[in-house]
Amino acid sequence: APSPTTAVPYMSVKCIDVRKNHHKTKWLMPWGSNHCEKLKDFDEAVSRQIEANDIVFAVHVPLPSKEMSPWFQFMLFIMQLDIAFKMDNDLKENAEITLDVSLAYRDDMFDDWEEIAHAIEIRKLKCTFGSPKTLESEGRHYDCDFLPFMEIGSVAHKYYLINIRLPVNERKGINVGIGEIKDIRLVGIHQNGGFTKVWFAMKTFLTPSILIIMVWYWRRITLMTRAPVLLEKVIFALGISMTFINIPVEWFSIGFDWTWMLLFGDIRQGIFYAMLLSFWIIFCGEHMMDQNERNRLSGYWKQVGPIAVGSFCLFIFDMCERGVQLKNPFYSIWTTEVGTELAMAFIIVAGICLCLYFLFLCFMVFQVFRNISGKQSSLPAMSKARRLHYEGLIFRFKFLMLITLACAAMTVIFFIVSQVTEGHWKWGDITIQVNSAFFTGIYGMWNLYVFALMFLYAPSHKNYGEDQSNGDLGVNSGEELQLTTTITHVDGPTEVYKLARKGAQE
Repeated sequence: APSPTTAVPYMSVKCIDVRKNHHKTKWLMPWGSNHCEKLKDFDEAVSRQIEANDIVFAVHVPLPSKEMSPWFQFMLFIMQLDIAFKMDNDLKENAEITLDVSLAYRDDMFDDWEEIAHAIEIRKLKCTFGSPKTLESEGRHYDCDFLPFMEIGSVAHKYYLINIRLPVNERKGINVGIGEIKDIRLVGIHQNGGFTKVWFAMKTFLTPSILIIMVWYWRRITLMTRAPVLLEKVIFALGISMTFINIPVEWFSIGFDWTWMLLFGDIRQGIFYAMLLSFWIIFCGEHMMDQNERNRLSGYWKQVGPIAVGSFCLFIFDMCERGVQLKNPFYSIWTTEVGTELAMAFIIVAGICLCLYFLFLCFMVFQVFRNISGKQSSLPAMSKARRLHYEGLIFRFKFLMLITLACAAMTVIFFIVSQVTEGHWKWGDITIQVNSAFFTGIYGMWNLYVFALMFLYAPSHKNYGEDQSNGDLGVNSGEELQLTTTITHVDGPTEVYKLARKGAQE
């Protein structure tokens, strides 16, 4: 697959707007047949006595002779300000810039612009100046951090126009002490159409494969004479959450302007990961052979509790960020002190819950492996069929735990790599695009993992014949043996559970 995203730099054009009721009558275009009257720089504005309130920074998306496509899925913009140092107009500490921003669209170069959103946003400037602030340094630029500017969850139109004003009001202290702004640059990031097609194709292919194995798995369970046990229900629920992610509803985003698709995608992913973490805990707990509280969800509230709290915190954080962006695409929770503290609080609580969860999980995995190694000493005394059955169970459990560790490690590595390298690893003259390989690889890996779970842990209907009546545990020869260690029959617990009890009694 091609690289998942493309970043396009845009330089704003300074337009003159000397009319009253600025935005209500006309949009200012940076180029084209109906372009605005332009300024080269602010020195020209001073010489022509044009006020700051009459200057509009205009950006047209995309660049000339190109057009946007619904295959791009989303648009994210970050802003960079070019601020020059001047002795009589220095940048104050903790300065805030007020932006009067508007966004419009059209699908034909000769149509009128239709407004999508208008907002007045405040952003904090975090800038450093490398040289001493003397007369010799005048004209040099500050080194300023990028500012979050805008995010839209769909690209339903061909052309977009952004108009930015920096209104000045000295009495109210609006845009005072922000230094001498020379230019406004934007960087637009959108998903590549080629990657979108590969992604959609994967989802379309994987959806029926997981659905088929789910139907087969549930049919095997319903054929049993007993009710489904907790582990079987959890595996089925994991299959449902995987199917929920797989269903390619994104196809509709090509024809409809669904700006909520990003938020919906986050929620789907969150449900799957919460279900996966819960499954790991219950999977280990149900394999603790000497544990009394089995086959009941209430027995795992201490371990599942942190998952629920952490997931809820991240959901609230996402609603505060992407939920509000559905109404105001220029909003960012990180721009205010209260918002930043709130966001950090949610993320810290979620992080603490994750740490608690992994402590619980590591403890349970250690206990299970210790129990299993203790029970392996009982195997030689069994009949051949029974011994092979339990050896299969133990091998399957250890194999699945190793695969689980590998999947979890790959997911963590993917997250770190995508954050740190931003998708580019250079070896000599060769540039490796790791992001698309990781995105598709991790997604396919979890599908394969869920598929393998249902395949390995579907109940077996095999009888082990008369060899079973040799009586190492006094089980009748006709009894069905299961592939999990935790199946509870109508007439009592499983063989492995009985084995554990027998070992304890001895």
